[in-house]
Amino acid sequence: MALPSHGLAANDVLTQLESFRTGDLRWKEGRVFSLAYYAGAEVHALGTEAYARFSSENMLNLDAFPSLRKMQSDVVSTVCELLGGDDQTAGVFTSGGTESILTAVEGARNWGRSRGIMAPSMVLPTTAHAAFSKAASYFGVRAIRVPVRDDYRADVDAMASAITPDTVLLVGSAPSYPQGVIDPIVDLGALALERELLLHVDACMGFTLPWLKRLGLVTKLWGFEVDGVTSMSCDLHKFGYTSKGASVLAHRSKELRRHQFFVTSDWLGGLYGSPAILGTRGGGSLAAAWAVMNHLGEDGYLRLTKQAYQARQRIEAGVGAIPGLAVRGEPETTLLAFGADTDLASDEQVDIFAVGDRLWKNGGWYADRQTPPDSLHCTVNASHEGVVDEFVGAIAQTVADALDDRVAGDRTRAYGTVE
Repeated sequence: MALPSHGLAANDVLTQLESFRTGDLRWKEGRVFSLAYYAGAEVHALGTEAYARFSSENMLNLDAFPSLRKMQSDVVSTVCELLGGDDQTAGVFTSGGTESILTAVEGARNWGRSRGIMAPSMVLPTTAHAAFSKAASYFGVRAIRVPVRDDYRADVDAMASAITPDTVLLVGSAPSYPQGVIDPIVDLGALALERELLLHVDACMGFTLPWLKRLGLVTKLWGFEVDGVTSMSCDLHKFGYTSKGASVLAHRSKELRRHQFFVTSDWLGGLYGSPAILGTRGGGSLAAAWAVMNHLGEDGYLRLTKQAYQARQRIEAGVGAIPGLAVRGEPETTLLAFGADTDLASDEQVDIFAVGDRLWKNGGWYADRQTPPDSLHCTVNASHEGVVDEFVGAIAQTVADALDDRVAGDRTRAYGTVE
């Protein structure tokens, strides 16, 4: 892009920006089961306005912006409490689940170094988020991925067998992204205590869990109430319905949180400190999180979570009734994945990626693809409550069409993009 010789009028710039959206996913209409979360026009407008008001304030130095310090303290303490923490639990606001996971692994590496482990490893199930592999690559931590059980939950015995003398961290998910099931966190906590290891629970998709617990829809223990859990990640820009760039990394204690901090004076610019990966961080996403969380309150989150959970239940039941399809595992929160019924002969199985292609091309329905096994993945939020019947009907028709013509689906689409 070449800059214009003379700057454009503000309205002309905004008009061009809007024109760029022509091919974007129409996520506010409930036809997108990934990437974006919508709690209605009022919540979205509030988050957008709060973001704009604090977009240029810088979280790098909270002494300069006590407003951001206040908001971070409020947001982090609220999330720590929802995760089962107490007055010793401490956290940091981050830009998202990836930064929370990366920082947790970096902190575990540093914790290991303080104990003389210079080439650390972590043991995690194959369902743990891809960001753990990114963290392993970034920070020189060997990732030992262990196959999960037939129900897609972490195999604690297999993870125990994979622990080595240089292991510093175990990982569990509440819930895991691929199939939406909760790992056996109580058993992982007992293993972590027995082996004197850290245990991180990735709840980046789990902001629904405190509300599902209050609704009596989830009874498992998964948070800091479990002995052995030492850190947790929880995104707000997903089921907290806040603007993008909002997550919390929480530690059981300030002593454990200390291992993630970076401080140096080894340059000519004076003392530099950073609590997470990023240095400069705009205050917009923090302000949006504070605003939306206070606007929705407990009753709002209970309502939205119930809507999303019931929509997931209805989609699960609808998909389960379509001949040739099967839900992967037993979803426990607001995520589910489904694909071809593997009990059928291979030549009778539908190509689920061909189904995904047709859903998108013919109806504008967007779901992520994942493998193995080949599946379509739905992140179900409150915006989907009113479109469930239409969506399930579209799936049923699309499966029938795909079985008729046997066109192969596109296997190149990915969750992320490299350009």
